[in-house]
Amino acid sequence: MIIKILGSGCKKCIALGENAKTAAAAVGKEAEIVKVTDIAQIAAYGVMSTPGLVVDEKVLSTGKVLTAEEIGKLL
Repeated sequence: MIIKILGSGCKKCIALGENAKTAAAAVGKEAEIVKVTDIAQIAAYGVMSTPGLVVDEKVLSTGKVLTAEEIGKLL
């Protein structure tokens, strides 16, 4: 599974990345966390507010930091 964190690398983006890593481990899935900071790539996903969470090329969340528990439910 590939989890992409879309954003500039701010504290919220970092927190979302950590929560995604924790959630993947909690549900027993191996995940590669990829940080996408290029504005053009972020816009290509249709994301207008960051941070964004993309799992296997599907946008699951934009504009907020989900908890590890919330992300686990989405996985």
